[in-house]
Amino acid sequence: MKVESTDISDGLIKVTLEGRLDIDGSRAIDDRFSFMTTTRRVNVIVDLSAVSFLASIGIRTLMTAARGQQGRGGKVVLAAAQPVVQKVLLTAGIDQLIPLHDSVAAAQAAFAAT
Repeated sequence: MKVESTDISDGLIKVTLEGRLDIDGSRAIDDRFSFMTTTRRVNVIVDLSAVSFLASIGIRTLMTAARGQQGRGGKVVLAAAQPVVQKVLLTAGIDQLIPLHDSVAAAQAAFAAT
């Protein structure tokens, strides 16, 4: 599992995940992902376009980041999930807790509109 962070603008970052967000993938990125998403007040777009599998432990990782950022006054949104990953997110009802956008551009536009 790989994780990268890119500053899009002041107060908005994109975190790109790549690989399987299962138990091994979550362990591999947990500390780095948490540092990127919860240590400062920012809005975060999590790009899921390169995530091929999502397990419940991966959902926990995403939820922890969203709660941590919300506590700082920022927001986490998910973007560009592959169909199999999107189905898991929708089935689990995560879209009711963390906004899910079809693309990174749509997520970025949603932040710009607020």
